[in-house]
Amino acid sequence: MNRPFVIAVASEKGGVGKTTIATNLAVYLKALREDLPVTIASFDNHFSVDQMFALGPRPERSVAGLLEDIPPADLAVLGQYGVQYIASDNRLQAPSCAPAWLRQRLHSTAFSGIMILDTRPILDWFTEAALLAADLVLVPIKDRASLVNASALQQILTAGERADRLWLVPSLVDSRARLNAEVKVHEFLAYAARERDYQVLDIYISKSPKVEGLASGFSSRLRPVLTHARNTAVHGQFKCLAEFVLTRFDAEPADERGRQAGLTQDVFTNISTGHRRRLVLECPLCCCQSLADDGHFYFDIRSRRRGFIHPGCFKQICSDLSLYDADGLYDTNGQNYTVALTIDGPGLIGPECRLTVHLCDADGELLDSEEVELNGRKSLVDSLEMMTGRSLDMTYRELILVNSLATYVETQLADDAYRSFVLRRRQVARTLRDAGLF
Repeated sequence: MNRPFVIAVASEKGGVGKTTIATNLAVYLKALREDLPVTIASFDNHFSVDQMFALGPRPERSVAGLLEDIPPADLAVLGQYGVQYIASDNRLQAPSCAPAWLRQRLHSTAFSGIMILDTRPILDWFTEAALLAADLVLVPIKDRASLVNASALQQILTAGERADRLWLVPSLVDSRARLNAEVKVHEFLAYAARERDYQVLDIYISKSPKVEGLASGFSSRLRPVLTHARNTAVHGQFKCLAEFVLTRFDAEPADERGRQAGLTQDVFTNISTGHRRRLVLECPLCCCQSLADDGHFYFDIRSRRRGFIHPGCFKQICSDLSLYDADGLYDTNGQNYTVALTIDGPGLIGPECRLTVHLCDADGELLDSEEVELNGRKSLVDSLEMMTGRSLDMTYRELILVNSLATYVETQLADDAYRSFVLRRRQVARTLRDAGLF
């Protein structure tokens, strides 16, 4: 696999063992498969990852760089036990884009191996972003409260059509504790989780004074179970957990993203410096790289973000727009019509934002307009947020222009073609303003 296999360790409840699982899982994965790159990062406001893996002085860049379009390969540094880590940061600020953007960024890089994301004990932008980026989500549960809280994580993954990636892990369970003479606590947690239709690992992580002591003491260094608690039951449990993860990793289908990353880099290099500014490398719907083939060019007036939508993804977006049928746009007779999307943010017209779709001909003249309902159209909302670079709740007045014809990236961004688009963009904006539509 030529992109990172992302694992998110998440729970809304604190004290369930998220960081213990994330850090030790990284060590065990590296021990079981030495040639596999393993990288770990944390969105939480502590420095446990650094305290376990750091070697030498603190790196100049931190996990905040993931939110600034810096490739993970430029952020990760080699740490102890052969694990790469990205330095923590306790002043993270959520970016203005939608949480699904992180998946788009991680999946567009040739950074390979396994990447573990430790999350905060709250359901904020960072936790949601990690969930949507993950190929596997591990949710530690130690009691009924943490089991109940797992439903919020499941809802996010279900909305993103990724619910099958969530697995519950009974954690910090006293193996001697019983509900009665026959039922142990970890058995009850697994049974109760399956009753709620969760996927539950047959593995559980025991509560161990020896393991808890690894995070305490006179040294600021955290010690892994593998090197300092091999005589405990937890050692075997983490080995089994790592083997489960590697099974999932091996089952992930091979893809062409590494090849596509090389093609994308070649195309990106050939584009003039001016046209690279605010150029988004991924399709706003599927989050896969979009510069290596034909695509529908889009441009957001306010943010100046630009990029390409895959033809198949464009048809899927159009299926949510009643101006168009299942086969795409009206018959354009080979003309490059412009689809103009105007978004009036909440507060301008009411508590909800409004999307209106306009179809303009090759000369920028208005052909048709129609307001589109956004409720229940998550894929459309996600795509709009990717194109604007911000949540729709934060929009004011937006205008996104999309070409109706798919063209090769370098052709569209060549100087002559781009100048032609700029003229048409101005004409469309002028037409909509004159009509009182923007």
